[in-house]
Amino acid sequence: MKKLLISPSKMTLGEQENQIYQNILKQSSELSLNLMAVKVENHPDDFLPWCYELLSASRDRMNYDLLEPQQLPVLKKLHDQLISAISFLQVKTLRIAPWPVVSVFVEQHKDVIALDEQLRLVDYIKSIREQSLKDMIPEDLLAFSGKHMASLDPSTYNFDVEWFASTKSAKSFHQMLGDLPGAFDDALVNIPLEGDITQYEYQQFVAAYSKIFTDNNEKPTLAPATRLLAMRRPDIFTPITNNRLDALCGALGVSKLKNSDFERYWQDIVKGIQAMSWYKMAKPSNELEEQLVAIKALIPCFFHYADAKTPDNSNYIKLLSKPKRTTTTTGKTQRRGKESAEILVDRALAADDIPEHIRSKRDSIVSEVQKGRSVNETISLMRTIFG
Repeated sequence: MKKLLISPSKMTLGEQENQIYQNILKQSSELSLNLMAVKVENHPDDFLPWCYELLSASRDRMNYDLLEPQQLPVLKKLHDQLISAISFLQVKTLRIAPWPVVSVFVEQHKDVIALDEQLRLVDYIKSIREQSLKDMIPEDLLAFSGKHMASLDPSTYNFDVEWFASTKSAKSFHQMLGDLPGAFDDALVNIPLEGDITQYEYQQFVAAYSKIFTDNNEKPTLAPATRLLAMRRPDIFTPITNNRLDALCGALGVSKLKNSDFERYWQDIVKGIQAMSWYKMAKPSNELEEQLVAIKALIPCFFHYADAKTPDNSNYIKLLSKPKRTTTTTGKTQRRGKESAEILVDRALAADDIPEHIRSKRDSIVSEVQKGRSVNETISLMRTIFG
């Protein structure tokens, strides 16, 4: 372990990497005796695999029974630092990586980043993108804006809507979006669905978006705005979240954005990513690359830290393991609106494998879905009863 801890001092580290290393050492010193008890056989020569090895050693191979209670927060901070360092180092490679290297990285990591599930979200958003926010059913609005709720039927929403950028903590944003969806439509209409986006068009969006909040004595915040922009134009806008902002800005070589830096987001993030060689040369040579090129501004999201446990943390996967009936905290079944139920049922009944006698039970299926039963569960029940 001692050899592992000191090995970065013999590496050629940049200023940012060296500062990260010193911060990691500071946390490690308070856990030195515990760390020294961990056997280490892998001694990487580069800083990125070194971070992975130290994370594995301190998280997966340390004897937690020997830790004092006051050491647990220190260990948690060490893990957070290593995860942030890995994200920073991987996103930083985008500065110089050509398109083939970028696409190969995504393909090689497709399992740990739950790529198939993330692409299902992208495909679903594409199917509703031309619809106005005010005309969306509540579930679709949650999917577009990035907030998970138990009302999202996993048989229809077979993905975690919070991939790319969760907005669940943006309470005032969701309050405004629920009350004034048409105003958000007026802001998003400034961003064309195809072609280049000019700075003027973006500024018009920002002005209209900010006005929604200032008119209601609230402060407009950047992060949820980037989620809306990224879902409308995933080839242009990269979504940001507070917990990933340090790594992203550090990797791009810019100072950390504040949650009100709308102008700097355009200059430093949007234009900065567009200036990268992989972004400019992105052309598909297979089916996966065709999907990636269509959402190339989302690709930096795939370079943040992920591991074998990441797919299981998906809200979609967690919903699958919960009871099929959606209930409130009081134990009562949570009802859906009739419009939502009808739209969700009609989508399911449009599938080619649904027999006509099941389609004829539409009203009964809608009634059950309104009560909180999942669409697939209800249709399966009808198949069992009526064949």
